[in-house]
Parts: sequence; C-alpha cells; structure tokens
Amino acid sequence: MVSSKHSEELRRLARSVLQPGFVGTKAPDWVLREIADGLASVVLFSRNIVTPEQVARLTGQLRAENPELIIAIDEEAGDVTRIESATGSTRPGNFALGTVDDTELTEAVAADLGRQLHAAGVSLDYAPSADVNSNPDNPIIGVRSFGVDAKVVSRHTGAWIRGLQSGGVAACAKHFPGHGDVAVDSHHGLPVYDADRAHIAEQALPPFRAALDAGVRAVMSGHLLVPAYDPDLPATLSRRILDELLRQELGFDGIIVTDAIEMGAVADRYGIGGATVKAVAAGADAVCVGGENAEAATARLLVDALADAVVSGALPEERLDEAGRRIREFAAWSTSLRPTHAADWDTGGIGFAAARRAIRLHGAVQHVLPLVNAPHVVELVPTTNLAIGKETPWGVATPLGERLPGTTSVRVRREDLRSAATALEIYALAPAARRPLVVVVRDASRHAWMARALAALLAARPDAIVVEMGLPSAPVPGTAQIFTHGATAASGVAAAEVLAGAL
Repeated sequence: MVSSKHSEELRRLARSVLQPGFVGTKAPDWVLREIADGLASVVLFSRNIVTPEQVARLTGQLRAENPELIIAIDEEAGDVTRIESATGSTRPGNFALGTVDDTELTEAVAADLGRQLHAAGVSLDYAPSADVNSNPDNPIIGVRSFGVDAKVVSRHTGAWIRGLQSGGVAACAKHFPGHGDVAVDSHHGLPVYDADRAHIAEQALPPFRAALDAGVRAVMSGHLLVPAYDPDLPATLSRRILDELLRQELGFDGIIVTDAIEMGAVADRYGIGGATVKAVAAGADAVCVGGENAEAATARLLVDALADAVVSGALPEERLDEAGRRIREFAAWSTSLRPTHAADWDTGGIGFAAARRAIRLHGAVQHVLPLVNAPHVVELVPTTNLAIGKETPWGVATPLGERLPGTTSVRVRREDLRSAATALEIYALAPAARRPLVVVVRDASRHAWMARALAALLAARPDAIVVEMGLPSAPVPGTAQIFTHGATAASGVAAAEVLAGAL
C-alpha cells in the first residue's frame, strides 16, 4: 500500500530514520516538536557542549519528550573530540592505542569514555573508526585509525567496542567498507577505493568482522566509491554494498547509519534530499544530518523528500518500515545499556597513562633530555580536515610551559612562511638563540611546506628536538625525536613530561 504524501503516519515514519544535529546548548523548540512528532534520534556536536553537567541537562530535556530517544555523539576520544573540544581530549586517540597494542588498555580507555558519555545521557557514539590507514596520504583518517595493519586494527576495534558498550554506550563501527586506502577527503569530494574484492576482503573488511564479533549493533557507511562492488554509487547509496555485502555476506542485523549526508561526496551529486532517499532505499536505516546543516528547514526538507519518494515509488514503503523497525529495536536496546563496572584508575586518569605508554623516542634523546633550560617551542600548524574541531587545542608549548617556566612559543602556519624569506629566522631561530629549540609538527610527511620548514630548522639547529604529533615519518638520523601518535591534550602532556623529565 502506498501512503498519501500528507499522511501523518508516513511523515512520522520518515522522521524516525533521521538523526539530525541542531545548534545550541538547550534543545530548540523545533527539535522538541519533531521528537513529539516521531523523530527518534538526534546527534550532538561540540556546539552543543559546554560542560558534562550542561550536556546531562540537555539530554534530560530531550528525553522528556521520548525516554527512548537515541542521543548520538561523534566522539572518537582522540583528535576528533566533541565532549572535550574546548580543552582537547584527555585520552589518546586510536593510533596511539594501536601503537601500544595492549587490547586490555584499549578496552579500559573506551570503557572510561563510555561511563562519561553515559553519565551525560548519550546512548550512541559514532565510534570507533575501523578503517585501516593503509594509504599514508589519506587526508581524513590518519591517526583516527588504530594503525596500518588489518590485524592490529581488528583486535583494537573489537576491544574498543567491548569497552565502550561495557561503559553503557552503544558503539558504531565506521566507515564501511573502509575509508583508509583513499587520498580524497569525502567532506569535499568523492574518494575512490580502487582495489579488487580479494584485497578488500583481506585489507579493509577484517575490522568490521571483528566489530560484529564484538557485538556492535550500529555500522556507519562511508561516502566512497568502491568499484569492485559498485562502479556507479558511493557505498552509502549502494545496495550492493549495504545490503549484499554488509547484511548478507557479513551477516549484520543492526542499524546502518550514514555518514553526514550533507558531505560533498554525496550531496554535491544528488542533493541532500536525493542522497537521503537513495541511502534509505539502498539499506541505510538512519540518516545523519546536521554537522553543517543544523536547521529545522533541513529536517523538514528530508521528511518531505522521503515521503515524496514513497508516494512516487522511488522508495518502497516496506524499506522505510524496515528501517523504522530497526531504529525502534536499537533505541530500546541502546537506552537500556548500563555501565557494568566502575573506574579503577588513579586520579591521573587512564587517558594520560595510555598517552604516556604511546610515546616513542628516537635519536640522541639521552644527550638532550630532560631539558635543563626553558626552550623556545615552534609549532608548525597544518590545516586540519573538517572532522577535527578548529577550536580544539593541541600542541606541546602550553603543558611544557607549565613544567618549565620561561618557555616561549610561536605557532607558524603555511601563510606565515610566504610573507618573508627570513620568517623562520624571525619566528624560530632568533628567539631560540642560546636556548633549546623544540619543533612540533603534525603529519609533516603529508605537508610539503612543513617538511621543508622542518628541514631548514634542523639544518640551522641540528640540536633541535622534534615532536611529531601526527603519523610518524621515518626517523631523521642524528635528530632527537619524540613521537606521540596523536595530537590530543593527553598526548601533548605526555610529550611535555618527557621533555621536562617528569615522566
């Protein structure tokens, strides 16, 4: 039976598959009205968060309209953090945990996060990233991945999911079928994972199989083209990938959530409404929207698009019914989760303990560390992808200054080095005269300007200490180097402790 476009029952069903974001630290009236009219989920971003107590009030306000409302958050507890976006994450990210390679530690870090999110009223976390970062030029995954080896990523994906869910929050493995072997940011364009099925089965799928084995009941699709399965449609819009591969071949029976539907990889080609309809028709059960388009008008547009598609026959009503049923079942399960045990770590926090364990030293560090005199710190700052909050602080200068009073610092961006041939002399070398020089970089191997600046600084100051807070590149012979494997606040503190001799 095809429902009327104006049927309120159909519109309630359409609302139930949306997971919109919104602006504000209190629930806007339009969100509360939509929940009353059938909206089953919302998602929080950093713009909704000031303190844990405020988030708890916000989630309480939302759940007053529907006690089983799915409240999601995009919190990876690494470089991508929402709950600690203003201060930086007090936990290391996935790459640091994969470097330590202690699954008990990974599980405990995730459980610690789960307890914090559960206390704030969150029931679903869009994490972990189960992507294998096999392409070093990947602009969007990087240290969000547990590593470059599928076996490492698989065992830590499973551990993270078990930990988070033991903390009382549902996990969501992303970005299916694997976003690690691409060189385009899907916020802006359409990445292509151009590998054959055998390679994909060996390289990209094992972490998702591990996620299913660990009990994950939500998987997020990636906006990437995988020609071996579908040469025409991105994974989020592909029935061959969502239904035939994920549902039938891998046996997943939970909810499939789309990555943000307004991202360029899909919205630029099909529009937000068109991409939403195609995603649900392909097998997605929930459509994430509102990372950038957090408006009542956008939610209404998508409800209209889904209802129109049912009326026209472009979206079978049975498919929308199926998605709504999965959402209801997931909502009942996820909102009933409770932490299974209390934290048993000291007041320093498991996150800082884990970040310390992820530190790796190379070169003649024994000759220059710990620092005796306050240094000058030069932080070379790249443009980060949209997944990382621009407001999220990172670096070593601030925590090092707390440990070594008199430390000075400067942040240098690419455009700063275009303004004068003597920019490095002005920013770095002159202030560091007769003092230790610490150079902090973030993915230097991915940014040619940063690699050139680092080489110039080391040529002028071979005694400089380099702190790499992104993906580690090959050690530079003769140079003292500290690798943190991530740029979280916890990682910055761990590096500062090494420099100051406090670790």
